[in-house]
Amino acid sequence: MNAEPVLPTAPVHVGRTEETRARSPWVHLGVGVASAVFGLLPWLITGARMPVQNLSAFAPTDLPIVLLPFSQYDVVWIFALLVVGAAVAGIAGRALGVGRTPRATPLLLAGLVVPQVAAVVQTATTVAATLQDRIEADLYVAALSAGSLATVAIGVAVAALIARAPRGGALTGLAIGAVAASPWLSSLLRPFASPVAGEPLLLWIVPWITPVLAGVAIAWAGLRSVGRIIAAVATVAIVWIAPALITGLTNALGFRLILGQPLEMLDYGSSVFRAALFIPELALRPILGVVVAAGVGLGVRAVLARRARATGEA
Repeated sequence: MNAEPVLPTAPVHVGRTEETRARSPWVHLGVGVASAVFGLLPWLITGARMPVQNLSAFAPTDLPIVLLPFSQYDVVWIFALLVVGAAVAGIAGRALGVGRTPRATPLLLAGLVVPQVAAVVQTATTVAATLQDRIEADLYVAALSAGSLATVAIGVAVAALIARAPRGGALTGLAIGAVAASPWLSSLLRPFASPVAGEPLLLWIVPWITPVLAGVAIAWAGLRSVGRIIAAVATVAIVWIAPALITGLTNALGFRLILGQPLEMLDYGSSVFRAALFIPELALRPILGVVVAAGVGLGVRAVLARRARATGEA
């Protein structure tokens, strides 16, 4: 008598169950929350005490805890804390395959945005309560709050691009994340740096963080389509322009003599931006850094692909 064939129904059913569990959409909500907290890490490890305010109504002896460093001198830091968290959420979401799981992307972005908006609200209300009752104080808090919320919106776009877009679009999100990574890593490492040799070492390393990360992103995306080539050129432009823009912004906001004079601040900041944009010592370093890092990464990728093809043929 011929035996009936046994169909492998049980293994297939078990595998699908495990895959469904691994891709539960609620996992992405937790990933978004964890990414937002991770982005705030450099600020949290400092103790998260409110920066001293020029318009404070109290003596800076017992500063309250705030979740963001609200100060005109720390706007770049605020940008870094929020955007790095968004970039990490996007990378984690792409690795987990949010595009293959229903409702995963909205949950990922909700997990990212809710803690970040809560941080902005908590910081704004706490800072406002410590300031003098003046119109300048209200404008100060409103400007920092609006800028922080705009940065949260930029972070949402960065996370969505990295998590869901084709590689050319994801590369744009990664480039913006690379710009934020430089001040973020600098702030994270500074408390652990040696007082003697740590600061010079940081000053040497930090300018290369953004170009190297951007170059690695270009190597990951590749240059196999027109869209990816355009995104790679845009990445080089971002890496070139962003440091000059940060320099102009920090100089304009940090010049106390012109605070409260928007036209003078704009004129001064734009002049510093133009100078930093075309100084060879400042402009060539990020451009060369991203090109060299991308070239090395693309070369390594080509070698690995060649070896994989050779192994497959063998």
